[in-house]
Amino acid sequence: MMNNASLAVIKDCKLSLPTFSSFHHRTHPSPLSSSSSSSSSSSSSSLIVSNFKLGSPLQRLLLQPKKSISFHVSAKPRPIPPLSASYGDKAPRAESPAKALRRILDSPGVHQGPACFDALSAKLVERAGFEYCFTSGFSISAARLGLPDVGLISYGEMLDQGRQITQSVSIPVIGDGDNGYGNAMNVKRTVRDFIRAGFAGIILEDQVSPKACGHTHDRKVVSREEAVMRIKAAIDAREESGSDIVIIARTDSRQAVSFDESLWRSRAFADAGADVLFIDALASREEMKAFCEIAPFVPKMANMLEGGGKTPILNPIELEDVGYKIVAYPLSLIGVSIRAMQDALIAIKGGRIPSPRSLPSFEEIKETLGFNSYYEEEKRYVTSISQVSSQKGYIPASSNSYGTQQRAQDDAQQRGQNSQNPASEVVIPDMYYGPDGSERSFSGIWSRTLRIKITGRDGIEKLDFRIPAGFLEGITNIVPALGGVNIKQLLDDAAEELGGKLLVDFNDSMGDRIQVFLE
Repeated sequence: MMNNASLAVIKDCKLSLPTFSSFHHRTHPSPLSSSSSSSSSSSSSSLIVSNFKLGSPLQRLLLQPKKSISFHVSAKPRPIPPLSASYGDKAPRAESPAKALRRILDSPGVHQGPACFDALSAKLVERAGFEYCFTSGFSISAARLGLPDVGLISYGEMLDQGRQITQSVSIPVIGDGDNGYGNAMNVKRTVRDFIRAGFAGIILEDQVSPKACGHTHDRKVVSREEAVMRIKAAIDAREESGSDIVIIARTDSRQAVSFDESLWRSRAFADAGADVLFIDALASREEMKAFCEIAPFVPKMANMLEGGGKTPILNPIELEDVGYKIVAYPLSLIGVSIRAMQDALIAIKGGRIPSPRSLPSFEEIKETLGFNSYYEEEKRYVTSISQVSSQKGYIPASSNSYGTQQRAQDDAQQRGQNSQNPASEVVIPDMYYGPDGSERSFSGIWSRTLRIKITGRDGIEKLDFRIPAGFLEGITNIVPALGGVNIKQLLDDAAEELGGKLLVDFNDSMGDRIQVFLE
């Protein structure tokens, strides 16, 4: 039930949302298609932070780490979901997604479900406090392909996007199964794979292929017999899988044939065992009421296509009075995203950045994406410096287990031990033994010595050793440039020069000075 405060929010809420007709114009001149209008879909994008650090300055010299940062989005109405969900592993649940959705269907009142299109939008739905969400084929086709929902997006792409969504949240997700992608056998495969992907429910419709958005013109549906057989096949696939996924039977026959035909098919779907009934693109409140009166013990789904669809937009209280149990909002998130990006691009093109009112702070973005939760969990896996390194008097500057105070103490201790632990030096022989056992002299680059010296930011010498320059030449013949420095070219240029030569001299990201000499 909706209280007065909720009703006030509904009345006062204003969205900057493109009209439905504007989607037609932007994406394609031909009719759009979508089970997004009927239900919804979603997509994901995963965002990874690579914080790889090598242990020693020498390693950092030879292989500079690459860092990649990406973003998620944050909101505070709801506690942050378990971090594991952000990385593809679902948090433990007290009940299965399907059981959670069935509990919602059995509870009083009407239940709203926004349609998401990727992992980030699904996370925002969950954090806003919604009990469940839909995926929208319309929105996924737009976000993933930049194309209209006219049957161009494939089964594999929809399944992949859906899997990213279900793995990113702990609330039940109802997937847009379109028309099952073929005959009854294709429907069975679709249902089985949606179960494996973690969906709580699946919407299946009776359109022909290629299918399209139910609120566009020239819709076509399969025969009554085939439509019913699809639902029976879906139920068989559920039972064979030992699952309890919710089967939502949708018909597009209201626009393709007639209102009476849509009522007949809905009754037949109920008799076949569908868990929820859905007629897309009903044209009036009276039609919506008549639909809700058939098969009274089977929950009904409403589709509030925003921006100018065929169905009247009713608020949740009105939908509950009519008799609906669940309601989808297929275009709100993709619509406001389009408008927000357009406004931001206009601002940037005009030499400005988006206003603070429309742009979260960087801290808010990090909080939304789970950076802070990541850092907290990361602390559980911090490793200590190995005894071997500390015994040698070398302290890896990249170790994250040292704070500023600890670093200062270690530096002081190292200064006290420096005279007792001089920098190491490798002794290079002047001769070597050939295959025949005879003594031979090194020649060419092998007759030269490469000295590598690393000095800490406090002036303490950390490392000083020599190796035959030929060792490094062998590596650089395979990978000429290491750490952004083309040592191969430097060696080639200096090979014939007499005397010593400084090849490399720079400070790394940790403040250590790294020098490489050819002697």
